[in-house]
Amino acid sequence: MKIKFILLTIIFFAGIMRNSHAQSNPKAGPSDTLVVLWSSGDPYAGAAKRFGWFREVILIVWGPSEKLLTENTVLKNKVAELEKEGVIVEACVACSNMYGVTNELKVCQVDVKGMGVPLTHYLKRGYKTVCY
Repeated sequence: MKIKFILLTIIFFAGIMRNSHAQSNPKAGPSDTLVVLWSSGDPYAGAAKRFGWFREVILIVWGPSEKLLTENTVLKNKVAELEKEGVIVEACVACSNMYGVTNELKVCQVDVKGMGVPLTHYLKRGYKTVCY
């Protein structure tokens, strides 16, 4: 049941990202960028891009979600699809080192780096932020 919910959530939000990929603007401003901070055991990202609600969508994989992503093939594939659709996927290196999954995240093409400064930048610039 939990995996079904996870997949439905990802599919719903991933759909949003498809439509806007063609309209993607690498210099989207704070009001046109959605930052999704995925810190729980469940993934959340998506529909904002497909329907053009936001030009840019950033998924930050943080904490327990980093470990979950590296252990679950279905989630790996879904995140890979999101990346192909233009979603920027980043992860916190301090967390990934703590969980011992830094190399696995890099293999998944996740931009693993210190996230304190980028997240502070997103928040201070007024980027729309959803924590899940």
